[in-house]
Formats: sequence, C-alpha cells, structure tokens
Amino acid sequence: MRHFLSQHPHNLPRSDYGGTGKRLFIGLVAGTAVLICLVLLLIWLIPTIGFSGIHPWLPSLSGVLFGGAILVVIWLCAGLALHAYTGRPILGTQKMRGITIRVLLPLMEAMARVIRIPVEAVRRSFIKVNNELILDSGIHCPPEKLLVLLPHCIQSSRCPHRLSYHIDNCVRCGACPMRDILELRDRLGVRVAVATGGTIARRIVVQVHPKIIVAVACERDLASGIQDSHPIPVFGVINERPNGPCLDTQVNMQRLEAAVQAFVEPSQQA
Repeated sequence: MRHFLSQHPHNLPRSDYGGTGKRLFIGLVAGTAVLICLVLLLIWLIPTIGFSGIHPWLPSLSGVLFGGAILVVIWLCAGLALHAYTGRPILGTQKMRGITIRVLLPLMEAMARVIRIPVEAVRRSFIKVNNELILDSGIHCPPEKLLVLLPHCIQSSRCPHRLSYHIDNCVRCGACPMRDILELRDRLGVRVAVATGGTIARRIVVQVHPKIIVAVACERDLASGIQDSHPIPVFGVINERPNGPCLDTQVNMQRLEAAVQAFVEPSQQA
C-alpha cells in the first residue's frame, strides 16, 4: 500500500510553475467532487416527496440514479487525484481523464474564485499535473511528429517579418527567442510553428497532425489548449512576461529543450 501511494516519479520542480504544486489541483478536485455530490444529493432529496405521490417506486428509482451519479463523480475525481499524485492510472479512469478535466477545470476555477485563490495558480497546478502525467506515459515519437507551438508574442514587437505563415522568414537577429528556437529545430528536426490565436493553433495541429505538442504560452492559453487538443498530449511550457502579457514574451530555453528531448525518440537525437 505504501508503494501504491508513493509520489509521482516525474515530480517537476515547483519553481517552473511559479511555486505552485499539484496539491492545489488535488485539493480542488476533491472540493469540486464534494460540491457536485452535494448538489446531486439535494436534487434527489427535494422532489423525492413528490415522487412518492406519482408512484411508490419513483423515490427508490431516483435514489438509485442519483446515487449512481454520485458514485461516478467520486470514482472519476478520486481516480484523477490518485493518478496525479502517484503518476499511475488508478481505478481505470485514464481513458476518461480528458472528459473529466474538461468538465472539472472550469468548476475548479469557479471554486477558486469563491475562496479567493488566484485562477492563475489553479492553472499552473493543472499544467504541472498534466506535464507529469505525460512524462509518466513514456510517449516518444520521431522528431517530425513533435510540434513546438509558439505564441506570436514571442516574436519581437519591432520585427518587420511575419512568422505566422512561414517561420523561416525569421532572419535570426537574436532580438527575440526565435533564433534559439530555430537552432533547436534544425538540430533536432522537430516541427515549429507560430500561432496568432486558438483558431490558428487548431488549424496548425490539423495540418501537422503531431503525435505530441510542446506548447509555449501563458497559463490561460496552455490550460485551454491542453483541453482542446485532447487526445493529442500537450506538454506546457509557461512563458516569461517581463513586459507584461502578450508583448515581447520570453521562454526558458533550457526548459524548452529538456521538454523536447524528453519526447523525441532517443535513437533520433544527435
């Protein structure tokens, strides 16, 4: 049992996620599960008295239905929390993870607002858990099936060259991280693209059809991208914003390269 509940083998540094750990994510998952179960219980209790006037079996039948729904919520949330903590699929919920996250994350963000936890902290915790689970899956791919997806704000705002349609328009002057990213692409052979928004990002993913995406963006865009791209795994690298959001953003190249090399097949690396 102690080995069963041991912590995740790929425990990424909290410093990469603004000091936020996965305990926040697990705690909000548990709190959201309790809230959903209480709502379902109230929905069942309120009309139960009226049901008995229609048919004597209706209260029991509604109890079975709502009780089953409560058990499903507990099963999904407990499985997700244990999977996040241990790094191992628990209770057969791995295939339901995408649906569960898509439903739970907005509820978790709403709960965080009520109890005055910064939503960005919730998203950072979610991204950390997501990244650890992807690392634990052991997924690898040829370099041409890995897509590094970048936000347009990583390009210098003073640059006259448009990179969203053809990334090799970059003259590699060094005024922004694009020179280092293109050198990484040339060295490892991965695909790199710049997206100006969610719609363009989805179109790029459809065109490239990658096996895995390493995305650089802010917490909000990464959280939504992880949900939208499911079942394609997205490893999120949170950008740095020395000039504020969406203007001349930066990326830690060591973290980006480590993320790319973690998924490129070892035989394909130089």
